[in-house]
Amino acid sequence: MANVSSSNGLEKRPKLRFPGFDEPWKATAFGDLVHEFSNRTKVEDEDVLLSAAIEGMFLNTELFGHQRGASNKGYKKIKYGTMVLSTQNLHLGNANVNQRFEHGMVSPAYKTYDISGCSIDLIAQWIKSDAAKRFFYYATTVGASVCRRNVEWDTLYGQSLFLPSLPEQEKIANLLTLLSNRIEKQRQLIIALKKYKRGLSNSLFDRLSAGSESRLCIFGDMMTILQNNTFSRDNLSVGGNGVRNIHYGDVLIRYGAVLDLHSENVPVINAEQDISKFSALSYLRNGDVVFADTAEDYTVGKSTEIIGAENIAALSGLHTIPCRPQDSFAPMYLGYYFNSDYFKKQLYPMIQGTKVSSISKSEIIKTKIIVPCLQEQARIASIMSALDDRIDAAKHTTKDLIDLRSGLLQQLFI
Repeated sequence: MANVSSSNGLEKRPKLRFPGFDEPWKATAFGDLVHEFSNRTKVEDEDVLLSAAIEGMFLNTELFGHQRGASNKGYKKIKYGTMVLSTQNLHLGNANVNQRFEHGMVSPAYKTYDISGCSIDLIAQWIKSDAAKRFFYYATTVGASVCRRNVEWDTLYGQSLFLPSLPEQEKIANLLTLLSNRIEKQRQLIIALKKYKRGLSNSLFDRLSAGSESRLCIFGDMMTILQNNTFSRDNLSVGGNGVRNIHYGDVLIRYGAVLDLHSENVPVINAEQDISKFSALSYLRNGDVVFADTAEDYTVGKSTEIIGAENIAALSGLHTIPCRPQDSFAPMYLGYYFNSDYFKKQLYPMIQGTKVSSISKSEIIKTKIIVPCLQEQARIASIMSALDDRIDAAKHTTKDLIDLRSGLLQQLFI
């Protein structure tokens, strides 16, 4: 590919091109490439219900876990290759070309279009680029909020989209589609690895619970609850030196079953905050486990075991229950045990609240811990840690591919 960049009013050239293509890209009105249609369903559940999101096209149940709305009669039927545009957050990237489903139906709140006069595959790739977001943004005006802008549809249809010749369109589309397919395969690999890990975890701990070589101990007899702080996000900073802080939101979303303080970028407590009331016993050590005691769903009770705490000062933060084992455990065993389905099933009856779920210290100490011999603990921790390493490697590969695709999108499109 060659780097070229020049333009005039009706012709432009991108920064990056395949060899053999040097003709300028020509302006075409967006409205000449898309043709709106509205083919409505006539009965309930006439087709599979789909949702269009910034991340792509999904089954409605994939996003929401249930069928939304009282009725889907009068929904818009779409097919493979249909362009689906949001009327509310188009400028944020809620624009898609359906290349995942052969057919389906979407809410009448969406606008649906046939694409003609250009490569559908190319438009499917372009529509997820930063250039497309800018293109759609220019056709919007201030709406009811920062996130919602009004689409001026006549303005959008009149805007010029610069396109190359059909052979060059196909070259670009083939490359980006290849990358997109590889990214999707990586995502499916991650899903499969996580599913395998969960199944293996269930098998390992179910076997331990049924065996005679493990002890079944009461949490309160094995773990001591430590002091936590109540610092909000506003009291924390990312990066820099200082006392690290384990916030419940990070336990729920960012951290896995094991948190390595040496390698993870854990927020620090701002210097102006008073931490003098925390004794040396409150600072986290290797083997300590931090539970999130609040969440908006049944992820409440998720926990992470601390490793890599040597020479690092860290405290347990807002909405957490920090615990210290009073017996010897193999490193990482408790982190994987407390995040297993076997343990979580004990927590579910103890969860309180409707909109916000919580679990109390007085309840969690009633749960039971399976304690096999140290050798068996180490074996389980090694197996689960190796799977986490594979999942992390797959995530890094996925991120590299996404970054490559994003960079190409910026340079291959005008």
